[in-house]
Amino acid sequence: MDKFAYYNELFLIYKDLIKENNREIFDLYYGENLTMQEIAELKGISKSRVGSIIKNVENKLDNYENKLKIVSNNLKLQKVLELENIDLIKKEIEDILKGE
Repeated sequence: MDKFAYYNELFLIYKDLIKENNREIFDLYYGENLTMQEIAELKGISKSRVGSIIKNVENKLDNYENKLKIVSNNLKLQKVLELENIDLIKKEIEDILKGE
């Protein structure tokens, strides 16, 4: 999964845990595909501040995912759905629930 897809996926799940202003800037960058310069001009802040906010939100999203593993578990479950052997399916689901 590329960086943009990864952070868009994390953002969809964890966005309510991000401050509103930071959420807007992050969404403009990852969701609307605006450049940092365009966001800076739109929001009336420096380009370096935009970059700092984006990096901060990326770090928070990574931290949430490292602890909660929602995206990771969703990807594992999608792979389990492709399996045909019921015993293997049960084992894989048990491993996911155990955090393995």
